[in-house]
Amino acid sequence: MDISSYLNQFLFGYYPYLALVVFFVGSLIRFDREQYTWKSDSSQLLRHGQLRWGSNLFHIGILGIFFGHLFGLLTPLWVWHALGVTVSAKQSVAIVAGGIAGGMCFAGLVMLLHRRLIDPRIRINSKPMDILVLLLLLAQVTLGLLSITVSWAHLDGAEMLKFVEWAQRIATFRGGAADQIAAVSPIFKIHIVLGLTIFLIFPFTRLVHIWSGFATVYYLIRPYQVVRQR
Repeated sequence: MDISSYLNQFLFGYYPYLALVVFFVGSLIRFDREQYTWKSDSSQLLRHGQLRWGSNLFHIGILGIFFGHLFGLLTPLWVWHALGVTVSAKQSVAIVAGGIAGGMCFAGLVMLLHRRLIDPRIRINSKPMDILVLLLLLAQVTLGLLSITVSWAHLDGAEMLKFVEWAQRIATFRGGAADQIAAVSPIFKIHIVLGLTIFLIFPFTRLVHIWSGFATVYYLIRPYQVVRQR
């Protein structure tokens, strides 16, 4: 096996499992041992106007991107066929929906990063990891938006099927996953590696508060705090 083949096997055959194991196990360990750090360290009190716009755009966009990737990559093809959705139509929807969600996420991240770097009070209260996470997310979203230009040349969905097969082989622990995307555009490969790296560092950043997002469903039902007096 030559160096390029070995690197492809490592990055797209082994690295996904390494990143996901650290993602899950690291999150559990941090929750068990460092619960007081399980927070997003909000700077809302320092400057809330730009935070409201940036945060809303980012969160709406990132949720659309996440669930789009989740269902788009892991849903078996026979389900789409049963629904009457062709591969080409699925590709077109992914480009349009992904472009909208990615644009919202990009705008939100730029606002959040500008706010954290420009405002002296927020900058001095920011940790280096906070800035790094925003930069990594911005780079990842930018790569995703740039990859749309490549996808336009493959509206038949043939290129997308390679990523679907890769993701489903990884999810079901089947061999040969890395071979499925060995010949795809480098921009997709960088996008995947950076995405996996974000999962890898997830437990060591403020991103862990995402796990607590499940509690928001409860607060939508009962959006108030119970205060008991003596």
